[in-house]
Amino acid sequence: MAKYTKREAQEWASATLRGEWTTLMTPFTPDDRVDEQALRHNIRHIRSLGTQGGGCAWGMGEFWSLTREERLRVMDVTADEAAGRWLIAAHVTHTSYKDAQELARHAEERGFDLLVLAAPYMATKTEDQVVEFTRRVAESTSLGIMFYNSPQFGIVMSAKGLQRLCQIPNVVGVKEASFNRDLSVETHLLLGKQKLISTPDEWIYWKGKELGFNQQVMFANTSDWRFDLPGRNHYVRFVDKASRGELDTESYDLHIRPVKTVSDAWWGRTVKKFGGALPVALCKYWGELMGLRHGDPRLPLGPFTEEEKAELRRDLQAVGHPITQR
Repeated sequence: MAKYTKREAQEWASATLRGEWTTLMTPFTPDDRVDEQALRHNIRHIRSLGTQGGGCAWGMGEFWSLTREERLRVMDVTADEAAGRWLIAAHVTHTSYKDAQELARHAEERGFDLLVLAAPYMATKTEDQVVEFTRRVAESTSLGIMFYNSPQFGIVMSAKGLQRLCQIPNVVGVKEASFNRDLSVETHLLLGKQKLISTPDEWIYWKGKELGFNQQVMFANTSDWRFDLPGRNHYVRFVDKASRGELDTESYDLHIRPVKTVSDAWWGRTVKKFGGALPVALCKYWGELMGLRHGDPRLPLGPFTEEEKAELRRDLQAVGHPITQR
């Protein structure tokens, strides 16, 4: 539960947000309801990996498919399961700034530590619009905000645009997930000494070592629960060390790179299959292989075919990945 004032948000974030953060999927039952017990199970499983915090109803959490009541309920379940013992962030992006403000207020009331906000999709075509929208939402809450820079929302902010966003007092940093490496590096170099900049992929640690910056939080991805199992958390331990400036290339090459190669191939393939959408089907099924409970994606996305599932299993087994389902 956040214990800082609006003026203290940046100081709190800089001191607190470290290591590996996860992205929670929203699990659905076979009859297409939010599976609250599965969500609780998944949170307990992911916490056992040593992950520092997690976010609900993000892009991978299919927030765009949830009703307002479902988004609120997912927040409630996540906050209840975290019980103030695990850091949590709520994604509150909406096309309506009023709805975004209401989601932010609900998260604050439920004891969330942080908010995630992206550009309001559909009508937003300029950086000025994104800055003003973010300012309006930020004014309605005392919680710190990590801005989510992603092409999934129809506009990618430039480094200068992100700098403008970070001038809003309680915008504490940026999840720079544009998939543009040059933009990620530029943003780190421009803002990383004042704000938290996080690119959700490990390549950023080697680039940072080369250029003289260090990313202190992996905010956030699905790699912890796709790559690790309880008692075998090589990915989480690698990120925690790298976030402290200890880059263990030997451990990465031995324990992570082989499965990362499989992940990258399937990630690109699944994004292409769904015309550029996030690979929810991939992550949901992969999570099932690791002992999580996800169910299928909601429309307009769809699940993997049985042939794709079998092929992914074979690819993971071929690199010695310890999937639990056979």
